[in-house]
Amino acid sequence: MKILVTGSAGFIGHNLTKKLLERGDEVIGIDNINDYYDVNLKHGRLCDLGVDTDTITYGEAADSLKYPAHRFFKLDLSDRKNIDQLFQNERFDCVCNLAAQAGVRYSLKNPYAYIDSNIVGFLNILEGCRNHEVNNLCFASSSSVYGLNKSQPFKTSDHTDHPVSLYAATKKSNEMMAHTYAHLYGIRTTGLRFFTVYGPWGRPDMAPMLFTDAILHDRPIKVFNYGEMSRDFTYIDDITDGVIKVIDNPATPNSEWDSVSPTPESSSAPYRIYNIGNNQPVSLMKFIEILEEKLGKKAQKEMLPMQPGDVQSTYADVNGLIHNLGYKPDTPLDEGIENFVNWYRAFYG
Repeated sequence: MKILVTGSAGFIGHNLTKKLLERGDEVIGIDNINDYYDVNLKHGRLCDLGVDTDTITYGEAADSLKYPAHRFFKLDLSDRKNIDQLFQNERFDCVCNLAAQAGVRYSLKNPYAYIDSNIVGFLNILEGCRNHEVNNLCFASSSSVYGLNKSQPFKTSDHTDHPVSLYAATKKSNEMMAHTYAHLYGIRTTGLRFFTVYGPWGRPDMAPMLFTDAILHDRPIKVFNYGEMSRDFTYIDDITDGVIKVIDNPATPNSEWDSVSPTPESSSAPYRIYNIGNNQPVSLMKFIEILEEKLGKKAQKEMLPMQPGDVQSTYADVNGLIHNLGYKPDTPLDEGIENFVNWYRAFYG
């Protein structure tokens, strides 16, 4: 299968690209390698995929020295002309759109970046699929779409009309845009709501990296809402295994969907939404305790109030994933953090 993975220099995109290549798929990866966080980490991920980052030129293919079936393009999703040209030249069997401007708190500082990447960029992907006969699309949504919803675990049948950050609003918009294209053009489309992804090669703006760096360098960690928070931490391999399940089982219309009492997780169109989470929320303080144990060092804690745009807890209902795809994430947090710490020590010395 020939697959386009957008955001392939990112945390999830790198891991997914590697797994697809190792099972024998042909993968075209794209990423704009922006400076939202340390580009050296993004280059490290590309090097792990065999791409010589010194040879990267915008819009030009960089071959992998490690995987003959892999090519990388430095491209921005909002670059309508070059994205369309890529679709025309490559003729993909499947597209997995993971590229996005990430981060809840950063959306308070730079909202336009989210519109350019997450709205305009996603429209370019949808148009690429429509105009070049791609009939298998999956895309990254987020647990952030649940917003003010306090009913837990979060179910894909819940309505998500009250986001609390622009980032969440763009992901909700992606789901609505995707359904429109599934309905109008029959594109088999699946949205994946990821829950607090962690593990090797993780993003440095997320708690595992922030806390680890601070603890090892004797700086206090910032503990928001005075520690009264919980997250459904999901290990990176569990996330990408779920994505591959979706790639191999594209969405179909739900014959039982009721237009009189519609629910948002499926449709009469070939469209599905799934949560991918560990289905086992862990308190922030417990997470810190496990991280301290694996690092062999106690954290200095700076207790702070809740940040604007954040939510107190997340908890994924994954029954749809189990029922339709026979899959459930199951990596224990203790094991996942140990793997992360081992990678961190090796990568950062």
